[in-house]
Amino acid sequence: MDFENYLRANLPIVESFHPHYKKALKEMMLCGGKRFRPALVFAACAGIAPELVESSFPAALAVEMLHTYSLIHDDLPAMDDADLRRGRATLHKTYDEVTAILVGDALNTHSFYVIASSSLPDQTKTALIETLSFNGGAGGMVLGQALDCHFEGVKLPLDRLEFIHIHKTAMLIAASLKMGAIVARAAEALRGELYDLGLKIGLFFQIRDDIIDATEDEKSAGKSVHQDDGKNSYVTLLGLEGAQERLDRSAEEIRDKTRSLPCDLRATVSNALKGYL
Repeated sequence: MDFENYLRANLPIVESFHPHYKKALKEMMLCGGKRFRPALVFAACAGIAPELVESSFPAALAVEMLHTYSLIHDDLPAMDDADLRRGRATLHKTYDEVTAILVGDALNTHSFYVIASSSLPDQTKTALIETLSFNGGAGGMVLGQALDCHFEGVKLPLDRLEFIHIHKTAMLIAASLKMGAIVARAAEALRGELYDLGLKIGLFFQIRDDIIDATEDEKSAGKSVHQDDGKNSYVTLLGLEGAQERLDRSAEEIRDKTRSLPCDLRATVSNALKGYL
């Protein structure tokens, strides 16, 4: 079974008399997305224990679910108030704000159910849940979002912007690589090395996203753009040219760190990053 078929077969199915809740639960999961975080789970697992890649599907789906919940909530009127995501109308535009909030809540919690109900060894499940909850939760992604929203319109120094983006974006990307390594039963040192690489990848993607927000239109980006006007971003702090220089430097740091990985792992991770760096 490939991952897309696995994803479709393992989405939450809830029967009720609600007119659209069942459909809305699946909508943002099925409308595409780059599946980048699952690709990192697979890359880490394949480079260490390729025979366990299919066993990593629950971890990959959990990360994608939690990431999708974060996008749904990020697009809400109280946050970015975005109209477009993954090339289609955001949930609060298609339905209503209450539906979007509750679907986000449902995908968040269901991500942990996917891991807990899998056939993975108990020790592996515990480590995966710990990693995903720590990096996606109160002191990780949620903290980054809280800081980003609270300091909107207040110019921050670059080190604080980086702190926000490490938490808001990079930690969940780092968790993806680490979760693949956990399924592959990698040693703690290698898990840590992949996590550190993931933080660098996450910062790269945030800088890249800031540049896309400033330079592309909605059709090419597949989401609402110019959302960073008045917010802290690499473009607003460094200018477009400075942000591009920072992006290039970040890409080189990732290449350097990837070169230090074991040969098979270097190949699978580099392949997952192909087209981005």
